[in-house]
Amino acid sequence: MKYPLEDEMLLVRGSSSFLLAGRVKTCFSLCIETTHDEYCQTLSSSDLVVVSAPEGGELEPAVMLIELVRTYRMPLLVLPKDHPGSRRIAYVVSAGAEIQTNCAIIRGTHPEQHLICASDELSGLHLQGYGGGVEITPDPENLVVTRVMCGIKAESK
Repeated sequence: MKYPLEDEMLLVRGSSSFLLAGRVKTCFSLCIETTHDEYCQTLSSSDLVVVSAPEGGELEPAVMLIELVRTYRMPLLVLPKDHPGSRRIAYVVSAGAEIQTNCAIIRGTHPEQHLICASDELSGLHLQGYGGGVEITPDPENLVVTRVMCGIKAESK
């Protein structure tokens, strides 16, 4: 199903977890940092930044993470598979033209941006950016999908 977006973000909520997706605003190079390498990936204005909260939580940190990536160009950090910190990551981020949710991967350990860790109830979704929004397949029948207006506004002094 296609969900047109302007400035809003798309919230996909299950009973105990959620995904938040926002469109990339302008073309830029996203850096992905691992312990051994740095990868750079070009994002275009039809691409997505998606945050997954596999155990639920507050919406505001997810909004902040999307804005840190798409507005402030914050690089993404990837932990080694055996890193103890991956158990404490409450929110994970992926960015690209297409993103697949998967409940069988370890949080924060995948530099491949087409994958994002999600809960069982959100696993198997395919999110794809298009010029006007987000397309999700299969149709998220048992999930609540809403557009939310949110963003971080810088205050001028």
